[in-house]
Amino acid sequence: MSGPHPLNQAVIAQALHDLRNGQLRRAKSMGFDDKDLDALKHPAMASVLANANVSWCSVVVNRDVLRRLLHQVEDVTEEVVKIDRLLRLGASTELISKFFGLTHQEIALRRSVIGLPKRKGRHPVLTEEQDTDLWKRWSSTVKEQEVDSNDDMGMLGVAADLAEATGLPLSVIWNALRGWIDEGLI
Repeated sequence: MSGPHPLNQAVIAQALHDLRNGQLRRAKSMGFDDKDLDALKHPAMASVLANANVSWCSVVVNRDVLRRLLHQVEDVTEEVVKIDRLLRLGASTELISKFFGLTHQEIALRRSVIGLPKRKGRHPVLTEEQDTDLWKRWSSTVKEQEVDSNDDMGMLGVAADLAEATGLPLSVIWNALRGWIDEGLI
């Protein structure tokens, strides 16, 4: 003879928990009606249902919610990869905080986890030669990729690509780009 059906036990445990905590709507949302909930107040009745060998309930998967939750995991994973890339490219704590809402402590921990040394002081200012080269690269990239200068996330992507291509710290490139945009040069 087989033992009690585990799904029955889980549903009864959840229903009893909801009843003890005054969450009648939640218990009803599982499919119980008032008579059923009244019966669960009696330990013998709850025991019969929990220990039944046959399943008297079923599980229904809400595929829309399931998909959204799975996509959230993908989005979080993509965000972690993006943050790590930006930090490796020399993004400042302020830049990461602005775009991703992380605290200074969280950013310091991320830097430590990916093995980046602790930064001391500010990045150097661009030389005139670097500034000119960066301007040429940036203006042509923005035109080629048709990135709107008001699209901060798009501009951050362009800045990261430029940091990778030039070897310059991302925070220095970002400050230069923001300056040019603020001056209306593009």
